[in-house]
Amino acid sequence: MGERSDHPQGPGAAEDSGAQEIEATVVLGIRITDWPTLRAAALAAVDELEFDGVDPAGQRADLLREVAEDPNAALGVLLHPDRLVAAVPGIEALGGTLEISVTDDFAPDFAVLFPLDAEDGDAGDWTLTPRTACLLHTQLVGLADAAYDDLDEHEDDPVMGGDENDWAVFARLPRRTWALHRTWRRAFARAFDDLAEDLALGEWPLPRCLAEELALRLALADARGLLGAQPESVADMMGDLPADLYDYDWEGCADELFGVYGPDEGDPDLDAADRADQLLAATHPEGWFLFYEDAEERDPQRGYRR
Repeated sequence: MGERSDHPQGPGAAEDSGAQEIEATVVLGIRITDWPTLRAAALAAVDELEFDGVDPAGQRADLLREVAEDPNAALGVLLHPDRLVAAVPGIEALGGTLEISVTDDFAPDFAVLFPLDAEDGDAGDWTLTPRTACLLHTQLVGLADAAYDDLDEHEDDPVMGGDENDWAVFARLPRRTWALHRTWRRAFARAFDDLAEDLALGEWPLPRCLAEELALRLALADARGLLGAQPESVADMMGDLPADLYDYDWEGCADELFGVYGPDEGDPDLDAADRADQLLAATHPEGWFLFYEDAEERDPQRGYRR
């Protein structure tokens, strides 16, 4: 006779095990790689939900709007405990909570995204190096944060002459933008994030509209300033990223990143920056977010970080 086992093996195992109720803790690290696909899945999940409140239609509309703009809300719908448990056979949800927080630890691997190994025949060509991409990405994200902070503090208040120091970003823009509304400012804050996202995907941050032209100019100016004022801090920021001859070549960035998209007609003696300046002066700021005809439009449903 074999050795006796105390572990129940039949259909009544759960009844005899004394472990019918279990508390499970799951910690997930998630990187969003395709926001449009995530958003579409979350919107479809909301359509499947039942709302029992006083105004079910209004509740659904509010959640759809939130999910369409906020990746955290989209994840909240898709990762809700009831939804997760429903996919597991043989169990019943007894309740649970979901907490989602954005980590500050994630940073793109710029050495992989912007490799220095030149293709045959490309040696000597200018390239956006890992260290330049890292520093520029840091400034773009920081400027986006500062712009949203401006919004939280000032809302629709105009920038007034003499109080420029109270503003982190919007007082640095042309004076004709100082009295613009919160929605315009929020869109400009997103321009920093859009360019930062390009870098995080391994793409050059090529401005696709006038607002992005200004955003990239600010980021390049801040990157240059930080490198000059705090070279040790920048060196610490770089960690093990490989060094290259083209590191922090701001003139090269200006030559290669601007003018790829946008107007090329007009005075042939003008460079890309001068042509953009002329267009900025001739265009109302509300039109600064119109994408150049030769540039791919960004997803209009991409939402805002805040």
